[in-house]
Amino acid sequence: MTAMDDRPLEAGALISELEGHLLIEATRAEGRAEAARFTRSLAWLTDSQREEVEARFQENYLALTRLSWERTAQRGRELRAEYEERYRSLRRRLCAGFLFGAALVLAAAVVTTVSSG
Repeated sequence: MTAMDDRPLEAGALISELEGHLLIEATRAEGRAEAARFTRSLAWLTDSQREEVEARFQENYLALTRLSWERTAQRGRELRAEYEERYRSLRRRLCAGFLFGAALVLAAAVVTTVSSG
């Protein structure tokens, strides 16, 4: 149970949320490292300018990464929809083929029975 309400915790949702937090924190660390690497090449910056450039770099890095994640998630949803539609189509064709085959076997059995009798 959560501390805020009486709903039971769902393990999958909790794990997903934790993974999300860890991913964002790792991305922030990457952004900080890249910002520091970038500003090291700008030796003429004052300390306050360096801090401002690093802060803006980190913000942009996180925004671009988030946009990339959103695009990847959107493409994943699109692919899932395409694959699900393809699966349904193949399943319909398979069922139709099976029913057609069963009808042929039944018709052959009827013809054989009528011919024998």
